[in-house]
Amino acid sequence: MAVLNLGTYPPKQCGIATFSMDLRNSLMIHGNDVKVMAVSEEKNKYHYPSEVIFEIDQQHRPDYVKAAAFINGAKDIDVVIIQHEYGIYGGMDGEYIMDLVGQLLKPYVLVTHTVLPSPTRSCKNILNYLASRAAAIVSMTRSSLNLMSDLYEAPPELMYLIAHGVPEFKVQEAAGLKERYGLDGRKIVSTFGLIGPGKGLELGIEAIASLTRKYPEILYMILGRTHPMLVEYEGEKYRHMLENMVRKLGIADNVSFVNKYLSNEELGEYLYMTDIYLSPYPNKDQAVSGTMAFAMGCGRAIVSTPYSYAVETLAEGRGLISRKADPTELAGLMENILQNPKLKSDLQDKAWKLGKNWTWPSVGRQYTDMFKSMLETDSELILEDKSLTYANLPTFS
Repeated sequence: MAVLNLGTYPPKQCGIATFSMDLRNSLMIHGNDVKVMAVSEEKNKYHYPSEVIFEIDQQHRPDYVKAAAFINGAKDIDVVIIQHEYGIYGGMDGEYIMDLVGQLLKPYVLVTHTVLPSPTRSCKNILNYLASRAAAIVSMTRSSLNLMSDLYEAPPELMYLIAHGVPEFKVQEAAGLKERYGLDGRKIVSTFGLIGPGKGLELGIEAIASLTRKYPEILYMILGRTHPMLVEYEGEKYRHMLENMVRKLGIADNVSFVNKYLSNEELGEYLYMTDIYLSPYPNKDQAVSGTMAFAMGCGRAIVSTPYSYAVETLAEGRGLISRKADPTELAGLMENILQNPKLKSDLQDKAWKLGKNWTWPSVGRQYTDMFKSMLETDSELILEDKSLTYANLPTFS
C-alpha cells in the first residue's frame, strides 16, 4: 500500500509529530510504503528526513491547494492519512485544511485526535466537513466514536476504533532501575510529556506537597521539555513558575524536573520505576492522552483527573479517578495506593491487560487492514462482516 501521512512530523517536537512517526514505522512493518507531507510553522525551519516529500507552511494558505494538486498528480499514492488536531493547520481553528480536502481526489483516512463534545460553530463545521468527505474515520475511544456519529454526523459505517499506539517497551524491574538512577527507597510519582499550561502540573505539585510530611520519601518526577512553541513565544516562563511554586511550598527535595526530550528507551526506564503515574489534566474534554496510553502500556498504577480519555480508559478498575480536578482528591487517591500494595498490584495488572494490546505493530496491522478494505470496495467502506471494524481491538465499557 502506498500511503501519504499528512500532519506534523519530527524533528518538530509535539504529540502529533511523534504519533505520525510511530504510525509510519508501524505501517512499514506490515509492508506499506509510507511517505510524509509535513506541516511546519514556516518553510525550511526543520531539517526533515527523506520520507518527507512535501512541506506545507502552516499559515500560507496557497500551500494547501498546492499540496492537494501534488497528491492528485502522484501516481504512487493510494491513500492519504490526515491527522486532525485543530492547532496544527493554518487559519482560524485550522480551517485551511478544508482547502486541501476540497481539492483532494484520492481517498483519505481522517484520524481524530480531538473530538469536542461542545464545539464552537467553527470547530464543528471544520470537523463536519472533513468527516463528510473521508473514506474512513479513526477515533481512539468509543466516546469520541459516538460523538463523531451523533454530533458531527459522520456515517457510522465509515468509523473505526483504533487505540493510540504504544512503543514496545522493554519490561524492567523497578528496584534495579531505582538503584541505577540513585533513587533507592524513593516512592516515584511521575508525569511526562511536553510541558505547558493545560497539563495540570500545578495540581500535581500541590497534591505532592500535601503528602510529603507523611511520605517524605515521595518524589514527583516531571519528565519532559517545555513545549518548543511555548519556549519560542515566552521562553521558560511557565517552567520557572512551577519551579518557584515548588520552592515556596518547601518541597524541592520531593519534586524533580527532567528537562529533556526523552527517547523511548529512557521513557520506558522512567515509567517502569514509577510507583504511581499521575495524569492531572484539568480539561475534562481531553479526548486522547498518548502519555496515559504509554503508562497503560507499561502497566502502571494510574491516578487521574476525570477527563474524557481517562474516564473511559481507566474504567473497570484499571486506575483511580478523582471526582474533579482537585489536588486534595488526587493526593487521597495516591495515598490509597501508597498504603495498599495489593491495590497497587491490582491496578498494574488491570492496566497491563489492556495496554499490552496497544503496541504499535498491532496498531499498524489494524490500519493496514482498514486500507485494504477501503481500496477493495472502491473507497466505499462497506464491510460484509461489520465485526471486522473492531477486530482485535481492546474493548471499553
